[in-house]
Amino acid sequence: MLLIVTPLTVLLGTAAAYGLGRLKFRGREAIQSLMLSPLMIPQVVLGIALLYEFTSLGIMNSLTGLVIGHMVVAFPYVVRVISVSVTGLDPKLESASMSLGAGRWTTFRRVTLPLIKPGIIAGTVFSVVESFGEVSVSLFVSSPGNITIPVRIFSYIDQTFDPSVNAISVLFIAVAVIALIIIDKTVGLTKVM
Repeated sequence: MLLIVTPLTVLLGTAAAYGLGRLKFRGREAIQSLMLSPLMIPQVVLGIALLYEFTSLGIMNSLTGLVIGHMVVAFPYVVRVISVSVTGLDPKLESASMSLGAGRWTTFRRVTLPLIKPGIIAGTVFSVVESFGEVSVSLFVSSPGNITIPVRIFSYIDQTFDPSVNAISVLFIAVAVIALIIIDKTVGLTKVM
């Protein structure tokens, strides 16, 4: 699941953050608010909305629906973190590259991407952690064949008490701490928070 959700979310989030940071157009703030809105909507409400929408589209109980649900949850984090890097990027560096003969794509690949790489790394970490720990949306859109680890743990805790769940919880905490360390080393927690 993470191998599908994370690259797609980071790719789309990077494009969205760059577009919002560099392009000036009417309604930009409204689009940015729409992209960040899953952060403000309760996860249960989001899960119910996705349940109804995926049922009408015919992708309920499919891997596609589960991937889209996880992307909806992780996308705002990726956009927000990468937007910080794009905003801090001096546009004169891109202009200098293009004035020296590089095209837009070459400038983006050789100048912009290396400069916003810390934000992309932090966005990737946020995407992994958010998708890995997502329970609410997964409960509504997953099928018996596509049950995620957090949903399986949630169901197991609901049915029985076993100390092995404590060990798994410690692993989740370790993943979160490692994610914070990676973000602190690449971008700095003060820039992300």
